[in-house]
Amino acid sequence: MTWPHSSLRPSPDRPVTPRSPPVAPVDPVDPVRGPTLPAQTLEHFNTAPPDEARRTLLTCLHSTRWAHRLTAHRPYPDLPALLAAADEAAYDLSPADLAEALATEPAPALPAGIYLAASTALSAARSAYEARFGHRFVVCLDDIAPDEAVDRALAAIRSRLTNDPEEERITTADELRRLARGRLGTAVEGPGAAPPSGSAAGREQPAPARVRQQNAPARPAAAPTHPSVQV
Repeated sequence: MTWPHSSLRPSPDRPVTPRSPPVAPVDPVDPVRGPTLPAQTLEHFNTAPPDEARRTLLTCLHSTRWAHRLTAHRPYPDLPALLAAADEAAYDLSPADLAEALATEPAPALPAGIYLAASTALSAARSAYEARFGHRFVVCLDDIAPDEAVDRALAAIRSRLTNDPEEERITTADELRRLARGRLGTAVEGPGAAPPSGSAAGREQPAPARVRQQNAPARPAAAPTHPSVQV
């Protein structure tokens, strides 16, 4: 055999080193939520080892008790049954569970390229919210068109700034429930698998029956704007 270059010619003094096996790809990592998982099937979720199922669930809602409860009640006959169980477990979040979930919950996803004025208004509104309630503002925008997301997020913050802490705890828990529902449907069966549930962001709607029993009397539909978030 003719070697094209002398440096490539094997010799007894320089054994050929075998190639390393390809490295298996790792799950992509979100800087806030941690590993994100590819879509799978309900059958895979039902039969996966408990640690893997909990890992999937924690990417949807970072509540250890919520994830353990849904894992323990497998298998689920279909996606609606899984989503119903997820809703039920989310309604039972304690204040400690809620704090755990909020600690790693990212800010609402908004379209890229929003105007500077809108971005400034959102930053001011979020700061006012966090100063009042002591945690990050969360809202589910899954069923909102991208060009309406900024207006809906601002409207939701302004409306909720008038809540007392207990009202806001209940509202925040329900927004987390809706976010978890959408993420779980996507994780198990792909984007759009979970139908929207609950009120649209920024609109006043009756709370679910179990939550409404604990809530204060309904406030007026048109809440006054908080002075610190004027645009």
